[in-house]
Amino acid sequence: MSNFVGVIVSDQWLQSQFTQVELRSLKSKFVSVKNQNGKVTVGDLPHLMVKLKAFSTMFTEDEIKQKLGESYSDVSNEIDFETFLRVYLNMQGQAAGKLGSPKNSSSFLKASTTTLLHTISESEKTSYVTHINIYLGDDPFLKRFLPLDPATNDLFNLAKDGVLLCKLINVAVPGTIDERAINTKRVLNPWERNENHTLCLNSAKAIGCTVVNIGTQDLVEGRPHLLLGLISQIIKIQLLADLNLKKTPQLVELVEDSNADVEELMGLAPEKVLLKWMNFHLNKAGYEKTVSNFSSDVKDAKAYAYLLNVLAPEHCNPLTLDTKDAAERAKLVLDHAERMGCKRYLSPKDIVEGSTNLNLAFVAQIFHQRNGLSIDSKKISFAERMTDDVQISREERCFRLWINSLGIESYVNNVFEDVRTGWILLEVLDKVAPGSVNWKHASKPPIKFPFRKVENCNQVVKIGKQLKFSVVNLGGNDIVQGNKKLIVAFLWQLMRFNMLQLLKSLRSHSRGKEITDADIINWANRKVKSTGRTTQIESFKDKSLSTGLFFLELLSAVEPRAVNWNLVTKGESDEEKRLNATYIISVARKLGCSIFLLPEDIMEVNQKMILTLTASIMYWCFQHAAAEKGETTLSPANGNGSTYTSDASPAPSISGEDDTSSLCGEVSNLIIDEADSDITVSSSQFENEDTIVE
Repeated sequence: MSNFVGVIVSDQWLQSQFTQVELRSLKSKFVSVKNQNGKVTVGDLPHLMVKLKAFSTMFTEDEIKQKLGESYSDVSNEIDFETFLRVYLNMQGQAAGKLGSPKNSSSFLKASTTTLLHTISESEKTSYVTHINIYLGDDPFLKRFLPLDPATNDLFNLAKDGVLLCKLINVAVPGTIDERAINTKRVLNPWERNENHTLCLNSAKAIGCTVVNIGTQDLVEGRPHLLLGLISQIIKIQLLADLNLKKTPQLVELVEDSNADVEELMGLAPEKVLLKWMNFHLNKAGYEKTVSNFSSDVKDAKAYAYLLNVLAPEHCNPLTLDTKDAAERAKLVLDHAERMGCKRYLSPKDIVEGSTNLNLAFVAQIFHQRNGLSIDSKKISFAERMTDDVQISREERCFRLWINSLGIESYVNNVFEDVRTGWILLEVLDKVAPGSVNWKHASKPPIKFPFRKVENCNQVVKIGKQLKFSVVNLGGNDIVQGNKKLIVAFLWQLMRFNMLQLLKSLRSHSRGKEITDADIINWANRKVKSTGRTTQIESFKDKSLSTGLFFLELLSAVEPRAVNWNLVTKGESDEEKRLNATYIISVARKLGCSIFLLPEDIMEVNQKMILTLTASIMYWCFQHAAAEKGETTLSPANGNGSTYTSDASPAPSISGEDDTSSLCGEVSNLIIDEADSDITVSSSQFENEDTIVE
């Protein structure tokens, strides 16, 4: 199915300095210059490199030219791709030196990985191995390989076939992957391993992981820093899953009984809710400080001592607060937690050294074991009334995952709260319609003055008009006020615009014409008919789609190996429909489609999500065909041709521009409003020159 071979570099050391996503991005830029000029010379590099994100803010084109002149006296010398990579590394090293420190920072959720310095935390590795041994120790397939020894590379070796990561995702968010779609033979061939990793990466995105600079080839190679980064995100999502009002309505006790306070709580990131919960109890315990992070503020372990004393006084040890030594206090804290029933994932040293990831995981564990919140039925009823209905929740989930998949700088925790400054919508608009945003007239959060938010949102609406969106009754203030109905309507159209541009970019298939809903339906019907099957659909509302059989036939038509028909049911009962729907989603992701719909969307024939699934399969099929012919697909986001590789991760490029690697992910996450389904959107020429960034 997915192409196994990534970008190969003959020098193994040089290959190890880059992820596959980085190599694909740089190869694309290099080839684009070569295609234009017939060859790449030293003189071509300054213009090329100044556009790359790594250098665009660090060097001018003249500075790059000067630095290259120190190594190359003749700018007409032709260079190959490997030489270009060495030049890139050299420039990256100078950029790091210019900053005064290496680019080695990382965060638990949205981690960016440097290619100059790959370090892993042995403490974190030990913690994650312990977590895996506990939660997957009884798995029918994995138990023969577990427990893993944290002192060895067992974790990285076992993860190479993709089964472990897929299973771990299902532990974090049960039911995400239909395990019937996982290749679980004892010995997998390269194609089967690659399928598992494709399924893993697309499913990881579907539960909220930010997949940055990582592709299937990186997982096949078992790169430790990338694997640990992905595993840490998956485990974090599991540990923080209940830190919301829907799962734990008792959290309403943390705020006053007012709509505004509850809405603010709903808009907080899970880790912020965890800090709020911790400070709530610390305040009751008489702790005088406010904990604002999971690192320096908990290094002395005093906050933990107060927290555990108020949550589980029966296990209290008076010596904990009396001891002067922080390491000894940390040990007593962990003993206290263990008596409460918390598994020991971290050491006293991890607390004293302020390991953010492990301390966050520790506090989340305490919350799960004993949150200490009251069961006030009146308050809980109030919280339940504040939460959205099922349909709104589904839409919010889809928008959130779609926006986060675009690789913008901001991370969305709650769409309806996070878009109210307008900044995130401007980032999304700039991603799907480059050059549309006038950043000189935009204010970046935190925004002190309300009118600045309105200015941002007014620009959002203005750009929407230029893209020929229907923005009747929508003003910037409506977004600032969090009008969910109008925000949803705008996002639908934004997603629709993105999808049509992506489909239109397949020039050899669309011949430059706009692709409509009818075109997608006709393509799907023809594809199924070409295999000799007779199933056809009339529209995306066709009730027969609820059985899932048409999509299974379509997936089998585009890739005969995709579907195991022994696992398919007739789709007659609700249970059979659910089994088929779950299988469809996993098979599509395994094929290479990054989709965010739920089994219920297929069972209930949600027109919008049915369209996104069909369009995703269509797009993958065309890309796959183009790759086999050695063609290039045009990314509508930047207008640059880049060679498609079917194992491409939808992670953002290391350049300042988009790559085709993100296209398949983007097209499959879109929602189309019935009212807008017949609107034709063409490439927009923005009306006012002041909206174009020079």
